[in-house]
Amino acid sequence: MEKRASGVLMHISSLPGKFGIGTFGKEAYDFVDFLKETEQSCWQILPLTSTSYGDSPYQSFSAIAGNVNFIDFDFLSRDGLLVEADYADIDFGQDPETVDYALLFKVRRPILEKAVRHFLGRPANLKKLRDFEKKNQSWLPDFTEFMAIKEHFDYKALQEWEDKEAIQRVPERLAYYRDKLNDLIDYYKVTQYFFFEQWHDLKTYANQHGVDIIGDMPIYVSTDSVEVWTMPELFKLDKNRKPLYVAGVPADGFSKDGQLWGNPIYDWPKHLETGFTWWIYRIKESFKLYDMLRIDHFKGFSDYWEIPGDAKVAKNGKWKPGPGIALFDAVQASLGDLPIIAEDLGNIDDKARKLLSNTGYPGMKVLEFGFYDVTGQSIDIAHRCVPNSVAYIGTHDNEVVNGWYDNLTVEQQEFVDDYTHRKPIEKVSRAMLRLLFSTVSDLAIASMQDILDQPAESRMNYPSTVGGNWQWRMKAEDLTEERKAYLLKITKLYQRGKLDNDNN
Repeated sequence: MEKRASGVLMHISSLPGKFGIGTFGKEAYDFVDFLKETEQSCWQILPLTSTSYGDSPYQSFSAIAGNVNFIDFDFLSRDGLLVEADYADIDFGQDPETVDYALLFKVRRPILEKAVRHFLGRPANLKKLRDFEKKNQSWLPDFTEFMAIKEHFDYKALQEWEDKEAIQRVPERLAYYRDKLNDLIDYYKVTQYFFFEQWHDLKTYANQHGVDIIGDMPIYVSTDSVEVWTMPELFKLDKNRKPLYVAGVPADGFSKDGQLWGNPIYDWPKHLETGFTWWIYRIKESFKLYDMLRIDHFKGFSDYWEIPGDAKVAKNGKWKPGPGIALFDAVQASLGDLPIIAEDLGNIDDKARKLLSNTGYPGMKVLEFGFYDVTGQSIDIAHRCVPNSVAYIGTHDNEVVNGWYDNLTVEQQEFVDDYTHRKPIEKVSRAMLRLLFSTVSDLAIASMQDILDQPAESRMNYPSTVGGNWQWRMKAEDLTEERKAYLLKITKLYQRGKLDNDNN
């Protein structure tokens, strides 16, 4: 990053609209228009992959396949695959500010099945599908078979399938399921086609309007995933693909027992032996979807927290050495210099700092962390930001400004007010947005909740909890002309605007 720039963090699921969850439909294009109007350079989103247990985009059935909840029905209708009557009277959820994932799982499926039937009923579409299959041969067949067999076993996790030969991928059993579940496989294939076509169109529109997409890549994959099914040698598993060790972090500010994520641990010597080919492939696939890539839990590449597979809490783990710079040297040698952002938050030590320095990637600065120490000496305070970094008030794992400020002590609140030169009538969200955009960090990313001055309940995720997360949605009417004007004002004031940079 050579120029000062700014952007907005909001996941697709949080967009407004009539389908119970944000989609790649009109509201997404309206959001791009808002970003252009306020001279933002970036739209940061969370992983686009399918969600599984706990509805988290960081726990997916596939590292590559897309979340079909984001497929827009109006666009399928535009393409002649649905008529509005197919979905006009469906209840997608009563609360426009909350995603009801269980309800969507139930009501979206019959509508998508109808669109798939209409798609497959037109000979001209079969060539489109064949071309899509050819381009995605490296992952699509495995994913569609995995999901079809998983559905056949009532969506049970891979390790709980009744057919052990299916778990073990015995060729004769796979051939049996391919034949038996052919229609299901086609359903998963065509819905992935819908996803990628709609996403490609939206990303193209964003890029044409000067907006880059910052994607997000979780470091780990889910235990219940196609990767564990098809590439067990890359993980520390037993013969039934159950993790011998799982991922997490030790005790931290989010949990006194640590965070038990449950993802399988990589067999890093095996990855080294292969020249990190899977990682190179995964990052290459990610850059087909995004313009920039945030890699989650960067600390795990220098050292990772390894927890026994049967442990009940994360604190019963040990630090183990990660692959280090060898991985990123291999990626750079194969793919060249890439615009990667390292999520270097949490238990960051000298070894992790050295790895970040060696890669040259920008790290992250979270301004909320800097105000717990009222002496102003925190490494996270705004005046300790560096140019080669991406600054946030908070991420999806942190409180929105209003909830964060309300939970500070009186002394900490006074420190915030003094540090930001907050006026008595100024909202704290405005004061912190000013501070964010004034930092020397090359890129400043504002959460949409803070731009909209949302209350504490709009927080996206509470780490170490399952249920009640990833649900917040904005209301279109909350994005007032006055709020747009303020965002544009601070963007231009601190020389982060698209036009400011384009004219330099």
